[in-house]
Amino acid sequence: MSSRYEPSVIETKWQSAWDEAGVFTAKADPAKPKYYVLEMFPYPSGRIHMGHVRNYTMGDVVARYKASCGFSVLHPMGWDAFGMPAENAAMERGGHPRDWTYGNIADMKAQMKPLGLSIDWSREFATCDPEYYGQQQAMFLDMLEKGLVYRKAAVVNWDPVDMTVLANEQVIDGKGWRSGAAVERRELTQWFFRISDMAGDLLDSLDGLTHWPEKVRLMQANWIGKSRGLQFAFETVGAPEGFDRLEVYTTRPDTLMGASFAGISPDHPLAKALEAQDPKIAAFVAEARRGGTTEEALQTAEKLGMDTGIRVKHPLDPARELPVYIANFILMDYGTGAIFGCPAHDQRDFEFASKYGLPIPSVFVAEGAQEAPLAEAFTPAKSEPVQYIRGVVTNRVMTGDEALAEAIKLAEDKGFGQGVTKFRLRDWGLSRQRYWGCPIPVVHCPACGVVPEKKENLPVELPYDVSFDKPGNPLDRHPSWRDVACPNCGAAAKRETDTMDTFVDSSWYYARFTSPRAQTPTVAADADYWMNVDQYIGGIEHAILHLLYSRFFARAMNETGHLPARSREPFEALFTQGMVTHEIYKTTDDKGRPVWHLPEEVIRTDEGATLKDGTPVEIIPSAKMSKSKKNVVDPMNIIAAYGADTARWFVMSDSPPERDVEWTAAGAEATHKHLSRVWSLCSRIGTMPADHTGPGDTDLRKATARAVEEVTRSIESFAFNKAIAGLYAFTNTIAKADASTPVMKEAMRTLGQLMSPMTPHIAESIWAYQGGQGLCARAPWPKADPALLVDDTVTLPIQINGKRRAEISVAKDLPAPEVEKLALAHEDVVKFLAGNPVKKIIVVPGRIINVVA
Repeated sequence: MSSRYEPSVIETKWQSAWDEAGVFTAKADPAKPKYYVLEMFPYPSGRIHMGHVRNYTMGDVVARYKASCGFSVLHPMGWDAFGMPAENAAMERGGHPRDWTYGNIADMKAQMKPLGLSIDWSREFATCDPEYYGQQQAMFLDMLEKGLVYRKAAVVNWDPVDMTVLANEQVIDGKGWRSGAAVERRELTQWFFRISDMAGDLLDSLDGLTHWPEKVRLMQANWIGKSRGLQFAFETVGAPEGFDRLEVYTTRPDTLMGASFAGISPDHPLAKALEAQDPKIAAFVAEARRGGTTEEALQTAEKLGMDTGIRVKHPLDPARELPVYIANFILMDYGTGAIFGCPAHDQRDFEFASKYGLPIPSVFVAEGAQEAPLAEAFTPAKSEPVQYIRGVVTNRVMTGDEALAEAIKLAEDKGFGQGVTKFRLRDWGLSRQRYWGCPIPVVHCPACGVVPEKKENLPVELPYDVSFDKPGNPLDRHPSWRDVACPNCGAAAKRETDTMDTFVDSSWYYARFTSPRAQTPTVAADADYWMNVDQYIGGIEHAILHLLYSRFFARAMNETGHLPARSREPFEALFTQGMVTHEIYKTTDDKGRPVWHLPEEVIRTDEGATLKDGTPVEIIPSAKMSKSKKNVVDPMNIIAAYGADTARWFVMSDSPPERDVEWTAAGAEATHKHLSRVWSLCSRIGTMPADHTGPGDTDLRKATARAVEEVTRSIESFAFNKAIAGLYAFTNTIAKADASTPVMKEAMRTLGQLMSPMTPHIAESIWAYQGGQGLCARAPWPKADPALLVDDTVTLPIQINGKRRAEISVAKDLPAPEVEKLALAHEDVVKFLAGNPVKKIIVVPGRIINVVA
């Protein structure tokens, strides 16, 4: 063993040894328990950063640990490769999305390999591989046949410059995120997954996900949004023919007597009928459709409305009529697209009523208060008792929940409404008007309508010869790909040119990893063995949509025969890791604009920071690593300087894995020094004479057992930082020990094994040098001898006049008088007493010794 720690030498050596031995190739072994660990796969942007390193190292620690515990481990990796960034790169730089994507995959894989991750690379795929998306198309056809997919007209965000539908997240301040054009709400025929039919099951099943973070389950529950309310209809006055009733759904029927207007969405059928007849209404509706389609966007936008001239009769007071407004803040796809406005108890309605001079009558006030003009809406929690002063409930103190039940009962008794349960969750629109995505495998035939492609013709591959010199979807401009014969009648027809939302690609990749080369989406035996994912790891930013869509897809795959029933919930345990952060370094140019600098461009001292030419640099507190702010640390630089084990150890060591960790150069250097110290300790023990003896055999064996027990418990509970703290302590114990050579070598060998999930390369060298058989990566995890964990001594602190001055280790069963004698004879106690008489000494067995002088 070299006396010098050289990561570049040992890391290459051991990675080659693992590859040659096929250590990480997943094998289904019915004689073994299985363990499937998966990190959320990356988008191939071209570079990995320390956030990736932390995420994948966490998964690797679990995978390596479980393998050493006797599990058959599946730990795969792939690439979430479709999406707009590749298409934008083609538009901005020339080239082709496919070339850009596969080039980035090659670069990122080359950056990941030196980390020594225990990944089964034989299962690697990218979602843009025709082999992958062809099976996705096959599942789409199965789901279409089962009624899980359908087409309907829907209101979407339309970018008139890029000529594409935008996701809500791509609309920023009412404008397209790339073009900057004002977004329009446009009705298009779109494809949808029928996820709303499963809303109740998706919600109820959250209770069984006991190994998920509570905050993630809550976020999912809120997104699904179960509510109990009243559905009823206003009788209309002066409405066009066919609109004699206006259906409304409300979760607050107890406030019905506070209604001062009714409102409809600009996309409501009544609004469409009116705009066809009235140019003023048409102009208003067109303006209202220029804006976001999310509840959040509409909440913050200015509230605009137009009185239609139509009135509705109040169901509890038919002589009272309410005006009907078209309002820009009402969504068509939630409830019925129509509301009644209760401005006293809804801030949105309050702003609207104030703007248009409508009444604001209170329905309830705070308990014990009197009705008074409101400066803003009074919106207490539904669980809070309030004093009802008019309406469905009068002159009573009740909670909103209690009043809701009474209001529903009253409506049902009077026959004007029905209590219903609804969900906020809408069906999943999967149509995207872009090229770089999975083609939707249907054909539009003038005679037959929408015709599914035949499975034997799959995959429907994307054509390579496309151009991005014009806005819009290049598939619309590709006649040789678009124009085909109808699979049903053979007549001239056209392919669907919309492609699938990239969330589809990532909603079933976990299942494909169980049989990634199969000619069907999954293979029953493989899925039955490997599913479910035992440990899923990823960022909190994916806590809602990705996880929700994956849960839906697992159910849909079960219903179409591609997953077993027990896999309707695909992820047994979920861990959401914190981010890796770093300081931000900024200067300004001659026009006062910010200029950001990479860490390697900056000289950092205790006094501050400068560029290499001496220019002062402003230091901004640590934040999430961001390419735009350049506060990123390239793992390749760290590996070149310190080795992969240093990077792995550091991202696991500083804080609990669910919290952020700040990357610092000083921290990385300290980690490297510690590993060098471990290396030197291993070298020293390796050269000890075989016949060396020492008095510390029992103590070191006990310390070894305690370290095994502590590190094992910490890894099992995802407390990797605690495991590393225990390894620091164990290293110090070995360094100070004076035990016989076999016991020292055994302790060092065990240290290597306990370090191996975090720092596998140096662990292999320790294992080999201290006489371990075979590869450490294949060695069984050490087990602590229970007898060695029983401690027959106890360490007691000694307080003198209330201040801790010393400590003493004594036998647990030593009588108190004997403990007193040993305490008073301790050299530090003698020193602090300085001859002063002892008034009292109190021994609290097993806890403390108090001396009063």
